[in-house]
Amino acid sequence: MTATLTNPLRVGLRQERVISPQCLVIFGASGDLTHRKLIPALFDLFRQRRLPSEFAVLGCARRPWSDDEFRQKMEAALASKIADDPESWKTFSAGLFYEPVDLQKSDDLVRLGKRLEQIDRQRATRSNRTFYLSVSPAFYGSGCRALAAAGLLADPKRSRVVIEKPFGRDYASAQELNRVVKSCGQENQIFRIDHYLGKETVQNILVMRFANTIFEPIWNRNYIDNVQITAAETVGVEERAGYYETSGALRDMVQNHLTQMLALTAMETPGRYDPEAIRNEKAKVLQAARLADEAEPWNCCVRGQYGPGGTSSDPLAGYRQEPNVDPNSTTETYVAMKLFIDNWRWQGVPFYVRTGKRMPKRMSEVVLTFKEAPVHLFDSSGGGAPGANQLILRIQPNEGADFRFEVKAPGSGMRSRPVDMDFSYDESFGEPSDEGYVRLLADAMLGDPTLFTRSDEVEAAWRLYTPLVELIEQQPWQLPVYPYEASTWGPAASDSLLARDGLLWRRP
Repeated sequence: MTATLTNPLRVGLRQERVISPQCLVIFGASGDLTHRKLIPALFDLFRQRRLPSEFAVLGCARRPWSDDEFRQKMEAALASKIADDPESWKTFSAGLFYEPVDLQKSDDLVRLGKRLEQIDRQRATRSNRTFYLSVSPAFYGSGCRALAAAGLLADPKRSRVVIEKPFGRDYASAQELNRVVKSCGQENQIFRIDHYLGKETVQNILVMRFANTIFEPIWNRNYIDNVQITAAETVGVEERAGYYETSGALRDMVQNHLTQMLALTAMETPGRYDPEAIRNEKAKVLQAARLADEAEPWNCCVRGQYGPGGTSSDPLAGYRQEPNVDPNSTTETYVAMKLFIDNWRWQGVPFYVRTGKRMPKRMSEVVLTFKEAPVHLFDSSGGGAPGANQLILRIQPNEGADFRFEVKAPGSGMRSRPVDMDFSYDESFGEPSDEGYVRLLADAMLGDPTLFTRSDEVEAAWRLYTPLVELIEQQPWQLPVYPYEASTWGPAASDSLLARDGLLWRRP
């Protein structure tokens, strides 16, 4: 079955807010994120006519590039997009500028301020500025201090700062970083970005729940047996070994991406669609969440690391064989764990989260498994009792949702068979979803914090995983790293984590 839009005018239904004239300043403009995500997202916004003509991008890094060199490098990075629309690129690239800046040098910040004033006059950006810190996390705090000392954050209505993940390495460092950035500007100027929240399908969790009366009455402990949240990647560590060796899957994926999906899935209904109302409810959920076994956290968490795999024609290296990885590394590339949320809605419902690299399939999804019928009147066509109903929210790829339920199997007997009612964004709307950074960059420049994490959310997430972080750092033998073959679904110990509850991981 396929869900379709009732309105036949499926294409061109977007009604987007217009971004005010402004300059987006990207620190770390020579880095990979700027080439792969930020400038492509901005070019998409331009082609969608969502950027004003009074708009500019100022790239900043320590490399001594000129404006023309920066434009040429961005053009090379966007070659495939530009080939389809060279005229748009010509107009867009006229608003790209570059200034060599070292955030640790006050003289550079003074020069930056003068360049911004020049761009204000040239592009009529009206002193509205969004500063994007695409730099090493070690410079988040000092970067905010430098901007504040230069007077570039003085006007809370015209200036804001976007900070990439990871925001801190643990609870204590997240608290300290929050203290620093809040001393440099108001909370409404700080945008802590998590690109997963920019995905249409993550935002769709809210709409599915709160715009449909059929779901909300059963979205609780009385009807839901368990929830699984998965983010699987087929790629390995690639070029990120330097970062990944100090991070691992827990810090890189679980603390932010998966935890944000958990918060949206489990939050209470906000009183209104308002940034602070939504973020209040997300924070409450995270404050109520806990590891399934806080006394012995190693009983509710499994760590893994991919080893060699693949086929003879397409061999895959193990994590320890990847470039720039310690050959004796104990960094996890896979994490699975069991959580509970101690509130009236979810008390006793287990939440299982997992993420891993070198999985057989790339996917991110939230699976809500409902309790089975109290009495099984019919046998399944496959033998035994019918399976439980499931609602599967597909975050990526093939964005959409499945609802799995039982129907009568054809034939003279009374046997049931599971079927899926499927909704696909691409099929229903006739256009692909925007990449996450498109939405988030637009919202940051609009000053809309709805999809950005607030300081108390960040701290609550780190507090949740503090027992695991401490074990890994202080008693790593309590949480050993189990090997798993590349292109498999992780170590066997992960299956055992669910088997103890009589459950299996969903494997599409």
